[in-house]
Amino acid sequence: MSDRYDHYTRLSIDRPAERVLRLTMDEPERLNAADEIMHRELCEIWRDIDQDPEVSVAILTGAGGTFSSGGDMDLVESMASDFETLLRVWKEARDLVYNVINCSKPVVSAMEGVAVGAGLSAGLVADVSIVAPNTRIIDGHTRLGVAAGDHSVIIWPLLCGMAKAKYYLLTCKTLKGEEAERIGLVSLCVPEGEVQDTALEVASELAQGAPTAIRFTKYALNNWLRSAGPAFDTSTALEMLGFCGPEVQEGLRALREKRAPRFDPNSPV
Repeated sequence: MSDRYDHYTRLSIDRPAERVLRLTMDEPERLNAADEIMHRELCEIWRDIDQDPEVSVAILTGAGGTFSSGGDMDLVESMASDFETLLRVWKEARDLVYNVINCSKPVVSAMEGVAVGAGLSAGLVADVSIVAPNTRIIDGHTRLGVAAGDHSVIIWPLLCGMAKAKYYLLTCKTLKGEEAERIGLVSLCVPEGEVQDTALEVASELAQGAPTAIRFTKYALNNWLRSAGPAFDTSTALEMLGFCGPEVQEGLRALREKRAPRFDPNSPV
């Protein structure tokens, strides 16, 4: 294993097949929630993969049968109270998406259980996304009291259309694996217990393909995402602006108290 990955502590790295690198979000006791360390690592690792001459394809998954339960509450509270933390996370959230898009190597995501937050950002921006029927995709930004930022505005309308994107992003409804495949949000929905094997099969097939042709094709296709960059940049900026307002405070209290939020119906917007 190259020492370029030695400093990653929240991501477990292994090589399950020739020229395939697997990244596992590895905090199963917290359902792989992204604390500040994992959030930074999910942003940075794609540059290392891009520059690794021994890797042709990357797989992203989560430990313990769960992909990721979203942002760590301590990090979310820090964002709502500390401006420097907010700016750092904003830059990381922006770079995470762009780094996956700009990584020359294909990325395959294997999503089981719950898929939320920064992990979901990388999982849906991945070039091939694989889920099971029990996978639960949730974009919970508006329930927290902030705009849907992260990856959603750059990728959901393109994958599943504006009508479905608005429905799920505005309501925060849970999207199960089979429905996610039906509407085109993910590439494949396979039977439970087959997600990891399928991801490895797809990654191995890609790793054995013509590398320049595959990378050129990814680059060209991702120009559709790059063209949506202004909309994405606006969404992340508005998300972070929301952390300075009162709605996120009620959203945080509701999460802590395990109840539905009670937002003030009035807004100056």
